[in-house]
Amino acid sequence: MTELRKVPVEAAVREDGAAPALMLDVRHLPSFGFGHRSLMWWGTMCLMLIEGTVFAIAAMMYFYLRSLTARWPLNAAPPELLWGTANTVILLVSMWPNQLAKQAADRQQRARARLWLIVCLLFAVVFLVLRGFEFAALNVSWYTNAYGSVVWLLLGLHTTHLITDAIDTAVLGVLLFTGPFEGKRFVDVSENALYWYFVVLSWLPIYAVIYLAPRL
Repeated sequence: MTELRKVPVEAAVREDGAAPALMLDVRHLPSFGFGHRSLMWWGTMCLMLIEGTVFAIAAMMYFYLRSLTARWPLNAAPPELLWGTANTVILLVSMWPNQLAKQAADRQQRARARLWLIVCLLFAVVFLVLRGFEFAALNVSWYTNAYGSVVWLLLGLHTTHLITDAIDTAVLGVLLFTGPFEGKRFVDVSENALYWYFVVLSWLPIYAVIYLAPRL
């Protein structure tokens, strides 16, 4: 831990001639911190809490609408499993390079952090391409009925979060390659990895609602 030193401040000499006041010398303290020591970490945690609540409300809407009808899905076959399952596998595998990017950022290894960020970005791009096939395989349009609307809402919400994180990852990658570069960028990479975990893990219950629930 960096030592805090007390140094005299000449400007603090009192008019009555008393000894100079002592103040803490914080010039050698780090300008950023990881985990709960970072405001970015707290902001990310609050954001995940809010967005997780939105996902939960959308899932409750799905089951509420299902409870109002004897036949579910409404006038549509259950969505095809192929693309949704493929994307689930891709997301789970993407946690590996994401963890490596986080470890590199925590160790302040710029070269390794930007390498694994690019790998994470490639995973996100592949996922988004397959997500387009997912929408086509839902067998219902968003305006067809209540079932179509809530399914498109769930898939659309998750897609929005994925696009947001992909853009953030791309911006961080550019900054790590070209600058301007500051030490706090390592914190940004670390928190971006934390958010990616949220994107991945939040998808698992959404997958169950969209693809498994209609088959029960």
